[in-house]
Amino acid sequence: MQKTWLAGLFATAALAGCASGGATTTPSLTAIAETAPTEQSDANTALIVPRANGGGLIIGSSETTGIELYGLDGARVGAIAAGAAVGVDARYGAPAVNAWVVATLDGSTNQLRLFELNAETGVGRERTARALPVGFSGESLCLYRDARDQTLYAFALGGAGQVAQYMIGERNGGFDATLVRELRLASEASYCTADDATGDLYVAEQGVGFWRFDPDPEAEVVPQLIDAVRLGHITEEAGGLAVYNAGAASYLVGSDASANQFHVYDRNNDHTYVGSFTLAAGATIDGVEAAGGLNASSFAFSPSFTQGALVATDDENDGGTNYKLISWANIAGALNLSAGTAQDPRTPPQSSMAIVHPITETAPVETDGDSADDPAIWVDRNDPSRSIIIGTQKQSGLYVYDLQGRVLQFLPDGRMNNVDVRDNFRLGNQTVSLVTSSNRTTDGISIYRVDPNTRRLIDVADGVQPTGFTDPYGLCMYTSARTNDTYVFVNGDVGTMRQYRLTDAGNGRVRATQVREIPFASQTEGCVADDEAGVLYIGEEDVGLWRISAEPDGGAVPTSFATVEANDALKDDLEGIGLYDLGGGRGYLIVSSQGNNTYAVFNRQGNNEYVGTFAVLADAARGIDGISETDGLEVLSDNLGGPYAGGIFIAQDGRNIAPQQYQNFKLVPWSAIAEALDLETRQ
Repeated sequence: MQKTWLAGLFATAALAGCASGGATTTPSLTAIAETAPTEQSDANTALIVPRANGGGLIIGSSETTGIELYGLDGARVGAIAAGAAVGVDARYGAPAVNAWVVATLDGSTNQLRLFELNAETGVGRERTARALPVGFSGESLCLYRDARDQTLYAFALGGAGQVAQYMIGERNGGFDATLVRELRLASEASYCTADDATGDLYVAEQGVGFWRFDPDPEAEVVPQLIDAVRLGHITEEAGGLAVYNAGAASYLVGSDASANQFHVYDRNNDHTYVGSFTLAAGATIDGVEAAGGLNASSFAFSPSFTQGALVATDDENDGGTNYKLISWANIAGALNLSAGTAQDPRTPPQSSMAIVHPITETAPVETDGDSADDPAIWVDRNDPSRSIIIGTQKQSGLYVYDLQGRVLQFLPDGRMNNVDVRDNFRLGNQTVSLVTSSNRTTDGISIYRVDPNTRRLIDVADGVQPTGFTDPYGLCMYTSARTNDTYVFVNGDVGTMRQYRLTDAGNGRVRATQVREIPFASQTEGCVADDEAGVLYIGEEDVGLWRISAEPDGGAVPTSFATVEANDALKDDLEGIGLYDLGGGRGYLIVSSQGNNTYAVFNRQGNNEYVGTFAVLADAARGIDGISETDGLEVLSDNLGGPYAGGIFIAQDGRNIAPQQYQNFKLVPWSAIAEALDLETRQ
């Protein structure tokens, strides 16, 4: 189940920023450079980016001019019409050479606008593919690039506490954006900043304090309060935020606007408060009061900024609002901060995680909350393109989809939890494909046959087939290569698993008879049977993975082959399990590691050694979000044609966010997974 971010707030034991330590005095520093005032004295936020020939370019926002550009000497060198820009941020890596993607919020229209800027020439052009209204009065924005696959996101902040996250991609000849998540604070969200390398989003709630969020749109929303107004170091008004990341030296700087102070927190030590400083007037540059937007970089822009710089908006500059540049070396010296290694923002951080993307998704289920759960696939052997996906809706019934994700049938037969399918069951005078599902309404096993002509399911259960559980959970099927008998395994809410033999009851009906019980110490759910090898694999959600003979005389003592405690790639709950068959007893087991939104791969053969892990992230070009909080999954090596010629992977998406809809199932070609992890594909 998903937790609300409010629950996460109460789970926070203490304010990280209020920890003891840090400087006991507040040193006073001076800026070493400043920009010319914005044309209408309406500076908002700014950032500094490097140039190839040395030095840097300051990109600032103006509510009159739009985007203003300055050299390190503070002189204005250009402007880009962007409406009433109330915030600005940039990331390197636009399609053009030496170009940055620059995002701003146009306060006059409350729209997200996206630009391409060449930092060397100072020439920029708008590349917003269409109007992108945010739907509220914008206050500021910031960008985040996911290190795992380089997907770019924008966070737009609103005066009523809105935090809207957009996935940015190239479509229709320009930059487009899709709303993927909405966070909400209780009052005005004024500033934000994100660190791509560590995956941190910081938001200033003006009257409350500084928050940290996970910027992954698929992540559970559990914010951390870094520092609080009046309860911590912030006096009355939480202002701008900046991340200084130099690897071993990584700090968060927050503006205490009403006290004209800047507080510093050690990000490598749970955001411990390490001290504060003020910016006083120098010989030619006045001090900073009521600081708004901030930005920091560890890049060595010039001899004056060998350890990087902090850029601060001065809302009360004598000549009109402008931006002040403070040497980070001076800040570090005054507060006795650690030194680190400079980071070049033109080199985005990389992740070793194997990444794939969905290419299709099913229609969402019809109810909110924890609803879709487990998929199975029936393969049409005569025309694999007509194969169907059968998905459980654990609040109402079963869905049948085609491979394009369109609904073919819905059966409102009860709260179905898990589902599986097996071919070649002899029913009367015909051979049929059977589908079974654990039904939490009847506490029984629902049984259907597939009509291959209509691709619909037909109920063939001989009445209610009881499981003996008060709440049946996981289910999987097994056809014995030794006897050709077909079985169903079901587990309940007490850890126990039971095995049932399916038999022809006459009159076209099927009956389930219990033949074995396998005890477990805690909750189990996901399972898959290897028909060829006669092995059953089970996931004990908080513990690990087990295997045992799938035959009814196979005993009741399973063997552990992977545990959450011993394998860092596994994060409970362990949920769905699928088998990719390479033939000849070889292949892979795929397991949903729900706690970190990944999928672990193990060898089918031998001792089921761990092979690797992959994640399914959003495809910005297709506008399909990634997969998170997966319950059930299925994987097949059958050639289904087209992109699924090498097989298919299907998983339940616990947070269907682009657009924000009820849960569904996402489809990924096996070939993408095989390429990402250097795995084999069945020929």
